[in-house]
Amino acid sequence: MKTLLAFPSHDVAFSPLTLSNRRKWKNILQCVVFSSALTSISAWAAPATPPRASTSKPQPATKARRGEAVRSPLAPRAETISVYGQGSTRQMTSVTSSMLRETVPGTSPMKALNRLPGVMYQSADPFGAYEYSSSLFMRGFSQAQLGFTLDDVPLGDQQFNNYNGLSITRAISTDNVSGVDVSQGAGAIDVASTSNLGGAMQFHSRDPSHKRGGNVEQTFGSNSTFRTFVRLDSGDLNHTGTRFYISYARTSLNLWKGGGYNYSDQVNAKFVQPLARGSSFKAFFNWSSIQQFDYQDMSLNYLHTVGSHLANYYPDYGAAYQAALGNFRPDIARSSDPLDAAYYAGTANRQDFLGGMTLNENLNDHLNWKTTLYGHGDSGYSTWTTPYTPSPNGSPLSVRTQNPGILRGGVLSALTHHYGANTFNTGVWYEYGQFTEGRYFSETPLLGQGTLGNPTDHFPTGIFANPWNEKFQTSTFQFHIQDTYQITPHLKINAGFRSMVVQSGNQVLNQDSSYNGGNRVAQGRLTASNAFLPQVSANWRFLPHNELFFDVSHNMRAFPEDGYGTNVAATPWTTNQKAFDATARNLKPETDWVYEGGYRYTTPLVTGLLSAYRMNFSNRLQLVSTGPIVNPVTAVQNVGGVTTNGVEGSVTIRPLEGLSFYNSISYAHSTYDQDVQTSGGLEPTKGKLIPNYPALMYKGVIAYEWRNLNVHLDGNYLSHRYLTYTNDTKVPGYFIANFGARYRFTKIPALKNLTASFNIYNLFNKTYVATTGELGNSFSGSPQTFMMGAPRQFFGTVSVDF
Repeated sequence: MKTLLAFPSHDVAFSPLTLSNRRKWKNILQCVVFSSALTSISAWAAPATPPRASTSKPQPATKARRGEAVRSPLAPRAETISVYGQGSTRQMTSVTSSMLRETVPGTSPMKALNRLPGVMYQSADPFGAYEYSSSLFMRGFSQAQLGFTLDDVPLGDQQFNNYNGLSITRAISTDNVSGVDVSQGAGAIDVASTSNLGGAMQFHSRDPSHKRGGNVEQTFGSNSTFRTFVRLDSGDLNHTGTRFYISYARTSLNLWKGGGYNYSDQVNAKFVQPLARGSSFKAFFNWSSIQQFDYQDMSLNYLHTVGSHLANYYPDYGAAYQAALGNFRPDIARSSDPLDAAYYAGTANRQDFLGGMTLNENLNDHLNWKTTLYGHGDSGYSTWTTPYTPSPNGSPLSVRTQNPGILRGGVLSALTHHYGANTFNTGVWYEYGQFTEGRYFSETPLLGQGTLGNPTDHFPTGIFANPWNEKFQTSTFQFHIQDTYQITPHLKINAGFRSMVVQSGNQVLNQDSSYNGGNRVAQGRLTASNAFLPQVSANWRFLPHNELFFDVSHNMRAFPEDGYGTNVAATPWTTNQKAFDATARNLKPETDWVYEGGYRYTTPLVTGLLSAYRMNFSNRLQLVSTGPIVNPVTAVQNVGGVTTNGVEGSVTIRPLEGLSFYNSISYAHSTYDQDVQTSGGLEPTKGKLIPNYPALMYKGVIAYEWRNLNVHLDGNYLSHRYLTYTNDTKVPGYFIANFGARYRFTKIPALKNLTASFNIYNLFNKTYVATTGELGNSFSGSPQTFMMGAPRQFFGTVSVDF
C-alpha cells in the first residue's frame, strides 16, 4: 500500500540483497581512482616550496561597501567549498553563491550541500525538484530533525507534508540565494527552529543590485527540461540607496521514467532601504506553485523482478483499472506484491505565499536591535489512485485526496550589545500556526466510460467519503541569551541557553469510522517544553592559521504533527483515540546532547578541517505495534535512544590561481541503545545501525577557473545503507560523478555577460538507489520504501545580463 507503517505488517518473501565482490570493489576502485587523481594532480600543480607563513600581525579587513559583507583576507578567489567557519566556536561551513552556480539552475540548494562531510542529500530526480523524494541527512539526523531558516524566517522541518513551514525550493529560487551557513552537530541557540536536534542550515537571499539591470536565463536538457528565469533590479532609486528586485522562474520537466511531469512557477521580490548608522529596512515576498507526479516507491523484490524502471501506469488508465481487478502485466505479476508494484498515479499540487520585513537598527556604535515579522500561507492537495477502496459505481479504483493547509505568522526580535571584550545577545521568537488537513475519496469512471485524466488539473470531484478532517493549532515561544567573551586576542568562548515552549493540539472536525477501521481519530493536546537548553563553545587560535574549537549543547525537538493514519512521521496524532490516550501522557519530546571538537587550518593555499563528535539522542519516538497480535494497537512510543560517534575530515588545496581540489571523508557509527517490544515480540534493535544513513562517505571536487572559463568535476561515494531497524536488508553503496563547465563571453558588446554552461549529472550512468525510508522503515524484511536515482542527464543553460 502507499501508506507504510513503521513496523512490518506482513512477511516479505525475499532475502536481503547481497553485493557481489565485483560490484562492491568496482565502487571502491572508482572512489580510490578519483581520490588519487585529485591528490596526484594537486601534488603536481603545487609549488615546490610552500609560501612561508607570515609572522606579522594580521591586518584588519577593509571596510565593506554598504550592504556588502566583509571578505576575509585569507579567502581565496576561486573555491569549491568556502572557509570552514574560520574563527567560529562551532563547526560551521559557509557555502557561497559561486558553489551554488556550479549546479544546474533551479537545482535545490540542499543538493549543493551534498559535498559537505557528514551530509547526505538524495532525490529521485537530478534537480531535487520532486519534493516527496527530497531527503537530507546530517550526521545521522534526518531533515525533520534539523533546523532551517531563510533570512532568519523559520522554514519548519522540511518534511514532505510540512505542518510548520515549506521547503527551501518553494521558499526561494536558487538563483536568488546568496549563500548558506551550515552548522553541523549543533545550530546556534538563536536559530528559530523547533526541530534543531542535529544542526541547522541558514539560507540567505541576495540583496537587490545597486545598478539598474537584470538577468535572463534559459535552461534546457534531458526529459524535456525547460526552465526560464528572469530577474529585474531597479538599481539605486535615490541617494540613500533605495532599491528592489523582482524575479520570475518557470520550470517544466518530465519524469525520467513513466508518465507525468514536475512543473513550477515562482515569483520572488525584495526591497531594501538603507538607514542612518548603517541600519536597514528590508521586505520580501515570495510566491510559488508546484504540480508534481510521483515516482513509484520500490522494494528489493521489485528491483530484482521488474527492474529499476518500474513506474506508475499514468496515463494508461486501462492498465491501472485491470491491475486493480488482479490482471497484471507479466513482469509485475512475477513480483511478490503485484498490486502495490504500480498505481495509476500519485500527485501533489501546492501553492505558497511567504512574506516578511526586517528592521536592522544600529541604535549606537555598541547596540543593535533586529526585528523580523513574517507570515506564511500554504494550500493544495495530494492524490493517490488507490486499488484498496473501490468506488460506489463499481470501479475498483478511487482517488484518495489529502488537502494540507498552513496559516502561520511570527516575530523575531533580538538585541546585540558590544561592550569591551563581550558581545551580549538576547532575543525572543513567537509563532502562532494553524495546520489543517482532511482525507477524501472520489469516484473514478468505469472502464469504457472515460478516464481519470490528469489529477493535478483540479481538486478531484465526485467525493463519496470524508474519513476525517482535522485542525491543529500551535503556539511556539523561544527565548535565548548568550555572550561571546574574547578572553585574549586568540581565545574566545561562547555560552548561553535557550528556553522553548511549544503547545500543540487538534480538533477533529469530521470523521467517518467506517473508513478508519472502526476507530475514532485521535484528538488532544501536547506540550513540549524545556526551560534550560544550554550551549557552551570555544575557539583557540594557538598559532597563525591554526585553531581548535569545541562545542557542547543540549537540544529538543517538539512533537511533529500530521493527520490520522499517515504513518510517515512519528506523530502522536497519527493513531486512534484509544492509543493516544494510553501513550500521550507518558510521551516526552526528543532531546539530545551533542559534543564536538575539532581543528582548522586556514591559509590561501590550504584549508583543512578535522573534527570528532558524539551525540546521545534520547526519547526517540517511533511508530510501534503493541497489544495482542490478533488485535494490535499502533501508536507512537518512546523506544529509547541512539548513540553516535563520528569523525570528519576535509581539505581544500589551491596550488594555482583559479585551481582547487577538495576532498572530504566522514565516518559515523550510530546505533540503537535498546531493543523494542512490539505485539509481535521483542525486536532485536540494540546495537544495530540506524537505517537510511551510510557509515562511510567520501566527496571530491576538482574546480578550475581560467579567465572566463570555469569547469568542475565532482564525485561522491556512499557505503551501503540499511533499510530496516534490525539491519537484515540493505541497499548497496555507490559512486556517482557529475561534470559541469561554464564560459562567459566578453567580446559581444550587444550581449552583456553572455554565459553558456553545460552540466552532466551521473556522468558514468550509474544505476543506484537514491532516497530510502521515504515511507518510514520496518523492523525487518524488504518494504516498499526506496526510490531509484536518475540515469545520466544532460543540461545546458544560456544567460545574459542587461
